[in-house]
Order: sequence, then structure tokens, then C-alpha cells
Amino acid sequence: MPPDVPGVLPAGQAVQTARAIASVQLADGCIPWEDGRHADPWNHVEAAMALDVAGLHPAADRAYRWLASHQRRDGSWAAGYRDGRVEEPFTDANFCAYAATGVWHHFLASGDCGFLRDAWPVVEAAIECVLTLQQPGGEVWWARDDGGRPWPSALVSSCSSICKSLECAAAAATVLGRSCRRWREARAALVTALRERPHAFEDKSRWAMDWYYPVLGAALGGAEADARLAERWATFIVDGLGVLCVADRPWVTVAESCELVLALDAIGRRTDACRVFSWLAPLRDPDGHYWTGVTFPEAELWPEERPTWTSASVLLAADALWGRRCTSGLFKHAQRADRSGLLELPRGQRAPEDVIRRLASLRRAGEDVVDDEQAASA
Repeated sequence: MPPDVPGVLPAGQAVQTARAIASVQLADGCIPWEDGRHADPWNHVEAAMALDVAGLHPAADRAYRWLASHQRRDGSWAAGYRDGRVEEPFTDANFCAYAATGVWHHFLASGDCGFLRDAWPVVEAAIECVLTLQQPGGEVWWARDDGGRPWPSALVSSCSSICKSLECAAAAATVLGRSCRRWREARAALVTALRERPHAFEDKSRWAMDWYYPVLGAALGGAEADARLAERWATFIVDGLGVLCVADRPWVTVAESCELVLALDAIGRRTDACRVFSWLAPLRDPDGHYWTGVTFPEAELWPEERPTWTSASVLLAADALWGRRCTSGLFKHAQRADRSGLLELPRGQRAPEDVIRRLASLRRAGEDVVDDEQAASA
């Protein structure tokens, strides 16, 4: 059964959104951002996970077959593909690690042990490749160029996502009876770096992803995670609209909002998660796709895009809130915050007058809201 969030995303609409994603999938299994656009491994996996959430398992299986067939000998993938060819040859550590999250999610969705066994070499090679970029302090440098030279910089959001991928890889290893001690040790070192060595990471504090990703990736848990979300709630939340992608830009995005929903649900803040999720309904197109985001106070769509990964983030958030499948618990923390001790969240920023009403007649933005670098980081 597909996820069913009454009043926000009923089951029928969830299936329609999954089919909208599937309509973009190429014959070889690749899922690009949109028709005619490029694909990258991370967002390809995110879209495949969403297909599984809605029960489109054959389409998801084709996506994972594409992933396996395009893995390079060193365990990596190129950062970008278009029409079956490599477009961006450099290696992104988080893009590679996320294969483990997707493989584990597909196993949870399908219960197919044969798939997990067949995918094990893919996961093992990917994780070993990623760990070549881990530094003595625990942080993982985010990329290396196509000549094999590392880019000496670590990102909080990337490393937090890698934390989750290492957890999923270790879970797969355990089911298959494989050794994963080194991966667990690598994850522990990465968590320590994220918690205790903030100077080891590039400052991206203007981006919402740096705020909530340590919680989403389970690098922070319990009261510590609760405090982190409360600390910058008023910076990134626009009540009634969603999450600002960048703190100082008037642009709310669906994917960041849904990832925050997952983070809130992960630590036991279901009421807050449902509230944020309810704000996103106006950004759903009648055919099931979701728009990237909206500017305010103009209530204009920007950019004029409906990426598969944006719709995928909605389905993953809906699945977590629905809570009735094995996949629903993927991001939930094993030790969730004590509800009686949860911090009271501050108020978000107040949405400009009438902007929520005007979302019903969204317009296209006339000019860029953020620069190219900021858009690429979204």
C-alpha cells in the first residue's frame, strides 16, 4: 500500500506522484531530474526509494540495475550523467555512499534477500571508495576530481548523509553475515567529528541542510538533536510556507521542507513534522509532480522546475508519517527524545500577509532569487 496522509497526501495522490516520477525514468532505468535533463547518483537513488514507497518495485529494481551497471572499477560513480553518457566525471563521496541507503531501503520494501546478496558487491565497493576520503579526524572530504585528486574540504550535510549510509551498509552486512566492524568504527569517528570538531567542516551555516542534516543522518540524537532544531527554527522556518533553502534568501523549497519533516519525525516530533508537511500541498501540480520551491512575498514559482527528487522527498516524508511499512522507520532514531522533555519550538518567521492565499495562483519568478552556487547547493 502507498502512504496515506489524510488531508495532505492521500494514497491515490501518492501513487500519482510516484507514477509521475516513473514517467521520467529512461528505458535503461536511469531517473534524471526531469525529461531531457541530467541525472546524478544521489537523486537517482532518492527517486528509486520513492518508487518503492508507492509499490512500484519493478521500476525501482530497474533503477538499481542501472546504478550497478554504471559503477566504476574503484566503486564510485560519476557525479553526473546525461543520455547514457558521463557529463560530470568527478566523484562525490555522498553520492556514492547513498547507494547503500537505497539498497537497504529496497530490501526493506521488497524483502528480497536475493537482491541484497546481488547488490552486496556494489555496496561494499561504494563504501570502501568513500572511506578513502575519510581523514584521521573522522570527517570525509566531499569529492575528488576525475584525476583522482581529493578536494580537501568536508561538508556537514554531506558527512551527515554519509553517516546514515554507513548505518545502512552495516545493516546490510549484518543481514548477510558479513564483517562490518571497520565501517562501524568509521561511522563512529565521523559522528565524533560532526559533534566535536565543527572547525573541520566548511562553513555552510546559511544553508538549511547544514542545520537539520546532522539530525536526519543520526549524527546527533536525543536532547542534543532536539536542541539543534530548536536553535535555528526561527532562522529557517516560514510559518505556513516551509523551510528557507538559504537563510537570507526569500525562497522556500519543498525538498528541504520534507527533509526537515523526516528529521522531526526521526526524533519523535511527529506533530511538528505533520504541521510542516501540511504546508506543502499548494506546491503539488495536478499531474502529481511537485515544484522545487516558491518565493515570497510574491508567491512565485522558482525555478520553473519539477525535479523527480523533489517529488521523491515528498513520498519519503509521507511514508515516515504514515508509519505502516518497514521503510517508514528508515530515518527514525533508535533512541528518540523523551516527549515529556521536548523543547518548545520558537515561532517561525511570519509569512507576509496574504501570501499563503496567493499560493493558489502561483506565478513564475521573473528573475533568479539565488545565484548559481546557491542553487547548486540546494
